[in-house]
Amino acid sequence: MATRGSKRVTMRQIAARARVSVGTVSHVINNSAGVREEVRKRVLDAIERLGYQPSLLARGLRRNQTTILGMIIPDISNPFFPLVVRGVEDIAYQNSYRLMLCNTDNDAQKEQVYFDELRAYRMAGLIVIPSADSRLVPMAAASGGEIPVICLDRCPEGWKGDTVTVDNAEGAYQAARYLLELGHRRIATIAGQLHVTSGVERLKGFKRALREAGVSIAPEYIQEGRFDRLSGYEKGLMLLQFSPRPTAIVAANDLVALGVLAALREMGLRCPEDVSLVGFDDQEIASFTNPALTTVAQPAYQMGARAAALLFERLRGEDVPTQQVVMKATLRVRDSAAAPGGE
Repeated sequence: MATRGSKRVTMRQIAARARVSVGTVSHVINNSAGVREEVRKRVLDAIERLGYQPSLLARGLRRNQTTILGMIIPDISNPFFPLVVRGVEDIAYQNSYRLMLCNTDNDAQKEQVYFDELRAYRMAGLIVIPSADSRLVPMAAASGGEIPVICLDRCPEGWKGDTVTVDNAEGAYQAARYLLELGHRRIATIAGQLHVTSGVERLKGFKRALREAGVSIAPEYIQEGRFDRLSGYEKGLMLLQFSPRPTAIVAANDLVALGVLAALREMGLRCPEDVSLVGFDDQEIASFTNPALTTVAQPAYQMGARAAALLFERLRGEDVPTQQVVMKATLRVRDSAAAPGGE
């Protein structure tokens, strides 16, 4: 059944116009059996004149699989994630698939609802950027492997399936090492949630750079936050009131860095003259902040595209082992970091 304007068009109506059976119409639409060319043309002419559009969802349910991919992300308002989604969508479109997107607001319960509903709608496969407290591992296990699932950007504890991530530890290591090379020794960090793998790995890289340089910092210079601007502002205000104040801050991502810049302005401090700042992600806005933000770039679009390509390998039934794809992070030096003033 389909709709033309407000009018529903059925296969029965097509059959009546083409003077054939409903079964013949179904065979033409689904290319499921041979139909004489003269009859096929009559059916196609009737379809065009009546404006029939088949229900892709209904067709997918009959076949027990649609040509739609499901994608679950934690925060659509974070500019990093739409770039990842675009990479997935482009590869899906090239393969004549479409993408259904769900946003969890970092809520594990909402994530489970979406996961179950996407399975019920017979998605061909799922790409999931897990929420902070994701239960993806038991959810995927409960699905019995009926559809392939790719874990993107973050990996929940115990995940054994395919993953596409960036080298978070190396990226944060580059950020901290750059500040150390500039002469900073009082370096603080606002980490992301430390039960999220990206937050854990970035903190690990930060600590490794300081350890290799023989630099120790006060425990309060390491603040656990969230991957959002408000967290950067709140934790930034806290760090900037310490005595002695850190001369540089490594932010968990660019949104956190934006929050730190707001805190600096509120405190009457300048960046980088008073406090240097390095972000993570290299979102488009990083080039337009004042000062332009030095940050660690991760290839958001390419991560999404690679995850989609890996998913299509699974859909084609290619016999390849489970893959853990780790993409490179690169430091982008701009204007928000400089040698510590007066030291």
